[in-house]
Amino acid sequence: MIIVMAPHSTEEEFQAVIERIQLLGYRAHVIRGVERTVIGAVGHEDKSHLPIIEQMKGVEAVIPILKPFKLASAEWKQQRTTVRVGDVVIGGDEIVIIAGPGVVESEAQVLAAAEAVRAAGAKLFRGCVYSYYMSPYTQTEFDPEKLSLLRRVREETGLPVVTEVFSAKDLDAIAQTADMIQIGARNSQNFSLLRLVGRLRKPVFLKRGMSLTIREFIMAAEYILSEGNSEVVLCERGIRTFESETPFSLDLNAVPVIKGQCHLPVFVDPSHGTGRRHLVAAMARAAVAAGADGLMIEVHPHPDQAVLDGAQSLRPEQFADLMPQLRRIAEAVGRKI
Repeated sequence: MIIVMAPHSTEEEFQAVIERIQLLGYRAHVIRGVERTVIGAVGHEDKSHLPIIEQMKGVEAVIPILKPFKLASAEWKQQRTTVRVGDVVIGGDEIVIIAGPGVVESEAQVLAAAEAVRAAGAKLFRGCVYSYYMSPYTQTEFDPEKLSLLRRVREETGLPVVTEVFSAKDLDAIAQTADMIQIGARNSQNFSLLRLVGRLRKPVFLKRGMSLTIREFIMAAEYILSEGNSEVVLCERGIRTFESETPFSLDLNAVPVIKGQCHLPVFVDPSHGTGRRHLVAAMARAAVAAGADGLMIEVHPHPDQAVLDGAQSLRPEQFADLMPQLRRIAEAVGRKI
């Protein structure tokens, strides 16, 4: 439920409400505004407590949240959330582009990619530090030496870095380097991992699982928010359907649907969403028009030699050609890149 305190309520009245809802078994999440303070009471669904709290001094209104997700709900927070990664603000007027290769392969590869995407206008750099997973017979080991290459990217280009964590045992090491932690589609319902990143005070980039409904996706974000980390960005990256022409179907409906129900920023990944290089630009343009707050695009200096995802990775010159197109569309919808 949402408890709205009256404009002139006292600190003593506020603390009394906090104590009462905690006594009733709720956890309190507070937003202090210029004119009002709002308390989100998260816990069980017993509505019999509403009249008790409504009658307390200093309380203006008590509003039940109907959605199963509470802290992610637009009912709880009507103002859209912005997430800061270094000097980059996600969720504001500017549409933010994250770009880089699927996997960090070598010093030459990662630095060439970083310089190319920075020059074209990307604001964050992406790169995975695992020897990737595709089957139980392929190597999936975490390679801490690749973190040093991501640190070099940040030092030499100024780009904050986003990298994925697969396992809780690697989280501390990755969190020491990454400016933003990515939870990939295959871990989007790894609830123990979601709770762990929720206890970090570091931005989280959460991708939609390929078989998750939108409600399930937002509920995954709720696990992170419930642990105290409000710095969460959602990413639509394609879902499993009956269509066989592409590995996934990019669900651009998800952008306005999520933004209608949830206050968190929403990105689109047209690279994974299509799996085909020649489709990435078209879906990136469509995502900006649909209202996405940003894009994550795979860019590799030599995609034909890529260890992973070469077929969906843009060449640097293709990425550079795409950026002016995205800027024009952003301007048409009242945004900027």
